[in-house]
Amino acid sequence: MWSTIGKYVGGKVLTAVLVVGSAAALIWFWRHPEQLSSLWEVVKRALAWLGFVLVLPWALFFVTTWVVRRESNLAAGLMLAGYLLLDIFVALTLAGNHKHYALTWVVLLIGFLFSAVYNFVVCEYQADRVEDVL
Repeated sequence: MWSTIGKYVGGKVLTAVLVVGSAAALIWFWRHPEQLSSLWEVVKRALAWLGFVLVLPWALFFVTTWVVRRESNLAAGLMLAGYLLLDIFVALTLAGNHKHYALTWVVLLIGFLFSAVYNFVVCEYQADRVEDVL
């Protein structure tokens, strides 16, 4: 009974938050149209970085194969660190020389953390596939 009430009330609260947030965003961008173009620029750059992060470990699958054959934790760590450094370099290049605030750096750090975890998961999957073949 309580879970049903909680789901009902939670659904209503979430709907209200989404409606108010959407209305506030529409009003904001209606009154400040110049910020809408800058928002799309940020979205394009973020999607470009996300695409780079998603493709990088798959495009360099042969590095994972080489690391598995070496059976070296140092090589695996260097591979993951290299992937992360490439992700960071591309993100900072796409961010450009704009004025960055604290929220920007927090979002970038969270993005770097998620890219590191993604790289680890993909490389672990690739390593399992290579070990099955060997």
